[in-house]
Amino acid sequence: MKAVNWLADPGNSLPTLPDQLPIGLDDNGDAVAAHDAQEAEYYRQYQTSRVTRARMALKVAREPFDPSTERQVLAGMGILSALIVWRLNDRKN
Repeated sequence: MKAVNWLADPGNSLPTLPDQLPIGLDDNGDAVAAHDAQEAEYYRQYQTSRVTRARMALKVAREPFDPSTERQVLAGMGILSALIVWRLNDRKN
């Protein structure tokens, strides 16, 4: 996924959606204005084209599986592949 994230935006030119403001900063007008400007730029670029939208989604994409689940799925696929190869070789002989 790191390669996909990098390929979606190699120059790091696309903005990311800013996090929500912490509770203590909601009274700080400058911080709110800066946050709103970042958010406005994000949505401005998001609205430009489908390709840009896809790139922005891929830029922040995460792994689809939890690492422990990923290991179990890969181990299962390896075992099933070995069984299929074994059965196909058995039929040839």
